[in-house]
Amino acid sequence: QVQLVESGGGLVQAGGSLRLSCTASGTIFSINAMGWYRQAPGKQRELVATITSGGSTNYAGSVKGRFTISRDGAKNTVYLQMNSLKPEDTDIYYCNADIGTSWSRFYNYWGQGTQVTVSS
Repeated sequence: QVQLVESGGGLVQAGGSLRLSCTASGTIFSINAMGWYRQAPGKQRELVATITSGGSTNYAGSVKGRFTISRDGAKNTVYLQMNSLKPEDTDIYYCNADIGTSWSRFYNYWGQGTQVTVSS
């Protein structure tokens, strides 16, 4: 069984920074893309940033230049460094990963979410 566990959310003032972490555990053969998404109540979940196993990154336009995604393959962990936070960044942030439990079986997993609240 595979699990994604997030940490690092919290309350911060506008202009501040937070660093989110997400670690995959369980029977893991390899991990392809990992990413972060966010969702506000009543709204659709939206992409924040993704990173491939080769290190290629993709960002939503609203966070480009302020957020940085990175990963540590040895630790099966993906990070999201969030700087210059704005009140509109307030959301629940979810970790996502494509994880193979064998060379031929890959599944998409979600974490439980971590709340980020930015006060003005």
